[in-house]
Amino acid sequence: MLEEVRIRGLGVIDDAVLELAPGLTVVSGETGAGKTMIVQGLGLLTGGRADTGLVRPGVARAFVDGRMAVPPDGPVAERVRDAGGECDEEGLVLGRTLTAEGRSRAHVGGRAVPASVLAEITDGLIAIHGQSDQQRLLRAGEQRAALDQFAGDTVARPLAAYATAYAQLRTVSARLAEITDRTRERSAEAELLRTGLSEIEKVDPRPGEDTALDTELRRLEHAETLVQAASGAHAVLVSDPAVGDSAPGATDLLGAAHRMVAAEASLDPDLSDLADRLHEAGMLLADVAADLASYAAGVESDPVRLAGAADRRAALAALARAHGTDLSGVLEWADQAGRRLLELDSEGDQAGAWASERDRLVTELGGLAAQISAARRAAADRFAAAVAAELAGLAMPRAKVEAVVTQRADPAGAGLPVDGQLLAYGPAGVDEVELRLIPHPGAPSRPVHKGASGGELSRVMLAIEVVLAAGDVATTMVFDEVDAGVGGRAAVEVGRRLARLARTHQVICITHLPQVAAFADRHLVISKADDGSVTRSGVVTLDDTGRVRELSRMLAGVEESTLARGHAEELLANAAADKAGSS
Repeated sequence: MLEEVRIRGLGVIDDAVLELAPGLTVVSGETGAGKTMIVQGLGLLTGGRADTGLVRPGVARAFVDGRMAVPPDGPVAERVRDAGGECDEEGLVLGRTLTAEGRSRAHVGGRAVPASVLAEITDGLIAIHGQSDQQRLLRAGEQRAALDQFAGDTVARPLAAYATAYAQLRTVSARLAEITDRTRERSAEAELLRTGLSEIEKVDPRPGEDTALDTELRRLEHAETLVQAASGAHAVLVSDPAVGDSAPGATDLLGAAHRMVAAEASLDPDLSDLADRLHEAGMLLADVAADLASYAAGVESDPVRLAGAADRRAALAALARAHGTDLSGVLEWADQAGRRLLELDSEGDQAGAWASERDRLVTELGGLAAQISAARRAAADRFAAAVAAELAGLAMPRAKVEAVVTQRADPAGAGLPVDGQLLAYGPAGVDEVELRLIPHPGAPSRPVHKGASGGELSRVMLAIEVVLAAGDVATTMVFDEVDAGVGGRAAVEVGRRLARLARTHQVICITHLPQVAAFADRHLVISKADDGSVTRSGVVTLDDTGRVRELSRMLAGVEESTLARGHAEELLANAAADKAGSS
């Protein structure tokens, strides 16, 4: 329950405080006194859109603060704590700040939060019903939402499951469309990859093969030169008497040097070290000579092998040229292409799985849509009866309202299968809901915005608002001149219905009708100061005498009219008797 609201710098309101109470609180005042700004302030307090035009000219920012009584161990307090705020012994403090530059800040329990969090927390606490809501109810989608709200869990539960499946179907359908649209592109890409991989497989290159071939080709092309060089070097190192070579080779000379030094090595340690080094050099030279002989014997001139190696090198070079890289780059491309080809093939396989999932979700949605439609049709009769009952008390005793639930076939054949038909569908199911008015027996049923006069439309919309409000879980309900266009006996019935609603809710009503104001448990009047602003002194809680004066003004435009005062006293007495008799 709202206990207090303070508004500063909002429109004509300079600084005003509304002290609220349980039951029905009525707010009245002259036109332009600031009643609308009170509703705007409450809208801001519930996370509504921030409009910089609301900031009072000449001030930097507007403030709206409210204090609500909430159970300290209830779900609201728990949500506040989750947001970082606290509920103290005085209740939950809410706040909204709006600057002239367009910035907005929200506060819950002393902690700054996004406006969306403020809206979430107050969603189950404060509900605002105004003339804009009546106009909203003229839209087809809003009429369906109104019926769903009236139906309660019988629609809400399957509709929640439907919404989840609908979102999943959109995701699956988008993914399937993407795969299908890319089929041709994917096939072309896969064909290019297969062609490239086939060319590489024909050559079958191996890592480092190009470098090894370069070395082998040089050896084959210069075999004779290499043999001559190795043989010549061997001859220099080792003499061969068998071929008439009597000159000593380098190994012979080194051996002779070693023998000379070794013979006298015992005479001097330094000479002994030199002898050892000559021995090591002789062994190393002998090894080199043996390797040279082996190398010369192993080098062969092989024209066939030379031609084969040259052809292989040309094939590798052509492959590298085709890919614009070297052999290692070709092998890397082949590895990546193989993996990409597996991905493309896998995507093709996934199309069937996605299609199966889509068909499953379509079937599931069809079943849920049928369940939702049945619940809506069942609720439509009860909804129409409840609205008709309210209209009877609003001077339209013979009027009826129908909530007509219809579906449309999908001409494209892509709808939901419901009861053997393919129906067009959307995020709220397959149903279209239209509210129709039969103003009196024998009259045709027509959409409410076409079949009702201005006064009748206001009463129909108010009846719907009252029916919906009766089931609203919010503890505080605000009605902003929803009685516009209503007068006489119908206005008394509006007051009676708001008073009845106030037995279970805190009701705040902005009104210009004395018949409604007479049913108030608390009556606040808003008046401007001499400078055109509303200050603290401009918000007055009326006593019995003050209520008579204010009702007189609302009746006759003047407070001191004897006839108006008598009528005001009569209205108050009748309202008090009515409330006492129905309690």
